[in-house]
Amino acid sequence: MDFWRVLTNEAPMFVWPVKFCVAMTVATYVLSIITGNVSQVDRVWTFLPTIYTVYYALLPLWPSVAPTFFFPYTPDALAASARETYSPRALLMASLVVIWMFRLSYNTWRRGLFSFKDEDYRWEILRQKISPFLFQVFNLTFIAIAQNIILFLLGLPAARAVAQPHTPLSTSDYILGTLGFLTILTEFVADNQQYSFQTCKHSGRLNPNDWPGARILWTKHDAERGFATRGLWAWSRHPNFLCEQTFWIIITLIPILSPDSPKLDFPPTSLASLTPFLPCLVLCSLFFSSTIFSESISKAKYPVAYAAYQERVAMFLPLLTPVWGALLSIQGRKKSVDALVYGTGSKGKGKAE
Repeated sequence: MDFWRVLTNEAPMFVWPVKFCVAMTVATYVLSIITGNVSQVDRVWTFLPTIYTVYYALLPLWPSVAPTFFFPYTPDALAASARETYSPRALLMASLVVIWMFRLSYNTWRRGLFSFKDEDYRWEILRQKISPFLFQVFNLTFIAIAQNIILFLLGLPAARAVAQPHTPLSTSDYILGTLGFLTILTEFVADNQQYSFQTCKHSGRLNPNDWPGARILWTKHDAERGFATRGLWAWSRHPNFLCEQTFWIIITLIPILSPDSPKLDFPPTSLASLTPFLPCLVLCSLFFSSTIFSESISKAKYPVAYAAYQERVAMFLPLLTPVWGALLSIQGRKKSVDALVYGTGSKGKGKAE
């Protein structure tokens, strides 16, 4: 095929990742049809960005010829620097992504999402909103194809780092690396707080073995409200999503801000100049649209309380939450909204006064 010939000749670094991406797309789609469960990509989401990133970071490790069809290999057509030496910057990025993988895998495991019987609750709700035919079109085009492409794109920053001169880490690398680790840690706290709340909500009991940072004294009224509004969730409606997007923005920026990166147009002069930012731009677009859909479900379930939560707390950026509070104060509604969001005597489906 012309595509594979062009890819092999013009961009040999991407031959194996593209082949692997195509295989994963086919596998996840076929499994979704066989099982009737479309959360197959969700189960590999924790691993695929790591596989792509580690592949690029460890190019000198792989053989020049693959011993099996899907075994990673390093084409001889690659530049000698990519084939023979490791990029410190790519290794830093791979280390961060591996830590990210362990965090996400742990959270996925304890929620039972690795089970083949489990499916993201949003897909069942979407099934009810559209026809079976349109849902299968959506399953093929977005769930299987588009999501696998996004996971492939998340590995591209590491490929960019490998293509740069393999110089020692710079100040920007150390700063961004530290911020990346702190972002993972913050997301871990957000995950633990949400898990602690859901456990208390469904069991009616506090867990004394919660992780540090998640040992919140949830009350009966918190459970009645139906969703977490304490801890990090008092400042952001989705602190975990904020951290997820921030992490991949950082990963994207590491090679872009390195001293060895070609100078970028700022402000961008064309869409082509935004190409280096494509991984994080696509991911952030996905999270924004997904969050809109998730919040529509929450608002239907808790119409008054969640609407108040949306008024009081920013979707992502915590710095905006005090601004929303100040605006409510000007309107003379802050006390009633706070009672719904943070108060101890309001139920999720109660009416605002």
